[in-house]
Amino acid sequence: MRTTHNKKILKFILCNLRIFSLLFFISANGQTVTTELHSNWRFRKTGDKEWMNASVPGTVHTDLLNNKKIPDPFFGDNEKELQWIDTCSWEYETWFDMNDSVLQANHCEISFEGLDTYANVYLNDSLILAADNMFRTWNVDCKKFLKPERNHLFIRFESATKKGKEEAKKLPYTLPGDERVFTRKAQYQYGWDWGPRFLGCGIWRPVRFNTWNFFRIDNIDVTNEELADSVATIITQMVITVDKPTSIFFKIVVEGERRDSFYFTRSIQPEEGITNLLFDIRNPRRWSCNGTGDANLYRITFQATNALQQSEVRTINYGFRKVVLIQNVDSTIGRPFYVWLNGHPVFMKGANWIPADHFLPRVTKDKYRKLLTDAKDANINMLRVWGGGVYEDDAFYDLCDSLGILIWQDFMFANAMYPGDSAFLKNVEQEVKDNVTRLRCHPCITLWCGNNEIDEGWKNWDWQKQYNYTADDSLKIWNDYYKLFYSVIPEALGKTDPLHQYTESSPRVGWGHKESYERGDSHYWGVWWGKEPFDSYRKKTGRFVSEYGFQAMPSMKTIATFATADQRSLKSASIKNHQKSPAGFETIDHYMSDWYKQPKDFESYVYVSQLLQAEGIRIAIEAHRGAKPHCMGSLFWQLDDCWPGTSWSSIDYDGRWKALHYAVKESFQKYIICPEHEGEMFNIKIASDDTGFTNATLRFRAIDFAGNVLWRDSAYSYISNVRTTAVYKMKYDDLVYAVNPARAFLKMELVKNEKVLGEKIYYFNKPKDLLLDKPDVKFTVEEKNNGDFVLTLSANTLVKNLFLDIKDADAHFSDNYFDLLPHESKVVSFHPGITIDEVRRKVIIRSLADTY
Repeated sequence: MRTTHNKKILKFILCNLRIFSLLFFISANGQTVTTELHSNWRFRKTGDKEWMNASVPGTVHTDLLNNKKIPDPFFGDNEKELQWIDTCSWEYETWFDMNDSVLQANHCEISFEGLDTYANVYLNDSLILAADNMFRTWNVDCKKFLKPERNHLFIRFESATKKGKEEAKKLPYTLPGDERVFTRKAQYQYGWDWGPRFLGCGIWRPVRFNTWNFFRIDNIDVTNEELADSVATIITQMVITVDKPTSIFFKIVVEGERRDSFYFTRSIQPEEGITNLLFDIRNPRRWSCNGTGDANLYRITFQATNALQQSEVRTINYGFRKVVLIQNVDSTIGRPFYVWLNGHPVFMKGANWIPADHFLPRVTKDKYRKLLTDAKDANINMLRVWGGGVYEDDAFYDLCDSLGILIWQDFMFANAMYPGDSAFLKNVEQEVKDNVTRLRCHPCITLWCGNNEIDEGWKNWDWQKQYNYTADDSLKIWNDYYKLFYSVIPEALGKTDPLHQYTESSPRVGWGHKESYERGDSHYWGVWWGKEPFDSYRKKTGRFVSEYGFQAMPSMKTIATFATADQRSLKSASIKNHQKSPAGFETIDHYMSDWYKQPKDFESYVYVSQLLQAEGIRIAIEAHRGAKPHCMGSLFWQLDDCWPGTSWSSIDYDGRWKALHYAVKESFQKYIICPEHEGEMFNIKIASDDTGFTNATLRFRAIDFAGNVLWRDSAYSYISNVRTTAVYKMKYDDLVYAVNPARAFLKMELVKNEKVLGEKIYYFNKPKDLLLDKPDVKFTVEEKNNGDFVLTLSANTLVKNLFLDIKDADAHFSDNYFDLLPHESKVVSFHPGITIDEVRRKVIIRSLADTY
């Protein structure tokens, strides 16, 4: 290779630019032929005679459910009766024929993209694989075991519960997390404070046969060395397997605003198998995250052809962008933590992501699309894939690429200490390589994080005292931790993805220490676990708040899927079983008594719990954005649910938006107004995520609940996009002069050229202290095109937290849980799937005044 090329390869390793998203390809030219092996599977419990039909991909719980051998695991308290399943071993098998072209190929490999977890795999009675990690891809050369007809593939899954306990007994001490830490398995399956304990097994991702002859493209990594408005230099590193020294002709086609083609010839050696190809793209369009620009993607097709005119083709989508995680030390404050994207610091507005179903194969591309589109619609630009779940399916990252949602990717370790023996570390090393190789090229990938809350847990959760560790025990456990997260993982990451940045643990400092608000990212749980008031969000704001949250119940329609009418009470077994936080309802009640009057019935409690959650997180987001640039990220816990329970999610298991998601959409707008009553003063700040400075006017009016304007004022301001702008200040007593705080509110609007950039309703009292009238809401319904409807609402008095629903139908409203102001109309769109006459009869309207 030429010297200039060598210099460029060295240089690209130092670059922080990434492009991607790998797409699976089935060759049509005889080189690599891929066949899915998903049909004719059956399963049984080891020792049973009866075989039952199985789905692949699938899990043992869903297979048992589909065969009507168990009741719905999510209904009522059925969970308690199904714990026997993970104590058993289970067997899966299928038979298949192989055609002559496969048998005559030079190479035949079977690929298991996900086996959960301890699996012995037999092909025609020969043991070909002993798997022990559900996160790894297992590829086995199987040509010598195959025959033309009646091939038998048999898999025995051993109990992960028993395996974990066996491993735990080998240590002279108990590790926090008990047996789960020994199994490379999704940790949430062991139960969490938002989900059930169903410790499954099964073939949870695809099984495929790959056959090829003379050469094969194993993987492609694409980076851009230089990125300017006029040109981007692309470096492609291809790993190719060849039987013998082979000359390969490469054709690369880049499709964006135009179509460009590039041609190369390289000699590939069996012992090397790596080639680097460089080419330039003129006038590249940047990939930007949601709210900052378009998520521009290019399609690149790589065709490799040998002298026999046999070809391999791979296609990737990629986006040009430069992303850097800034963590340099501040001279006076501490250590920042923020994302620099395409030359600008960007405030991260987002949430934490958990698996979207406890039984992973049920998460379809459509469910991904619905949740991720809902995230984008709520102005979210980052999701953190939490370390107790899974590395998500390719479809998840593809959608994030297209929607402009950045991903903070944890490795799958959470809230425990892990073993440090050589076998475990080697297993993790390969897990990292498998998943980083698969994901590294996605433009959505922003950073890798070693684990969730382990550093904090070791230092702050009294594990040493709880487990009676000796000094030697503690030293050994900490050294194992250090080896895993400071050596094994970053070294494996450095070999597969040297460009993206890595942080060992989230967070580094617990929320009980003031340093948590000065250094790095923080998980603030003073609200909820510490039962500190919502106002603490304003006083304890970190540099990047990557976790905080508050619980609420799911919608009544979702509750109806797991609780019969007679079970819909806080004391019922069904409702209690779907609340996994130990002091969940007690904590909700603690905050509810501070903010709201006691709801009169169960349905009112469900509704008010959502208002309470939305109120708390709204205060938090305003505090975080109001502290810009000290704080540069706000990721609430959590976006989604894995089952229909009471949790911290903003979207419940059935995809219904809680009040929180509507509040998030409002609070993550480009401009927000942040009022704050502090001591004797009342201050108003504006937070802007615009790309430049803005001239605007803040208008505000004090209005009573009957709609009378009590006074008005305005303030002109030059609003910064770099830091929060203070635009108004006055004594609080002057603010409420001649106003009854229990019967009035302050309406604020940020206006530029008569366009409203943002608005805010501020109440002088908490909701429980407001003197609300029973409203008489008027509405009209108009049908638009394609079954869309528009609802226009009005009232002569304030309607606090107006909630809309359609009886016996599902409809997502463009806005909900909003305040309908007196003598002002509100227009809401929705798509109910029923006739206009049915809408008029079935529309449900309620408000806070109806709950007591």
